[in-house]
Amino acid sequence: MDGNKSIAVNRKARYEYDILDSIEAGLVLVGTEIKAIREGRANFSDAYARPDNGEIWLMNAHISQYSASGGQNNHDPKRPRKLLLHKDQIRRLTRQVDERGLTLVPLKLYLKRQKAKVELGVAKGRKQHDKRRAIIDREREKEARMAVRRGV
Repeated sequence: MDGNKSIAVNRKARYEYDILDSIEAGLVLVGTEIKAIREGRANFSDAYARPDNGEIWLMNAHISQYSASGGQNNHDPKRPRKLLLHKDQIRRLTRQVDERGLTLVPLKLYLKRQKAKVELGVAKGRKQHDKRRAIIDREREKEARMAVRRGV
């Protein structure tokens, strides 16, 4: 992603879920939200997306209030935000969530040509033993990289 400024990354999502597919979506924001995002004041740790009435909504994403507005005309930090996708993408994601029991998880929030974008992951939840296996695999990969660097 050339020229994209990453604002928030949901590292917890890659631990909790197996990401099967990802898609880029725009966000419908109010003025103070985009200003707060440009300040880097967003948190995705508990966020998820869900289809509702032919639209996809981002829920539980926390975008802090804009500091320079003095509290007046500010937005609700946890309000649901509409995601901008093509109709066929919405239908496909809705079908995957309904039929296959998958979850839509925001992976990353970034700015692309001054517009806020969300990388949305189509995910399947991991069981506890899968999470342990992921940790073990990650540690083995790290040890292998360190050994290569040392020249062992």
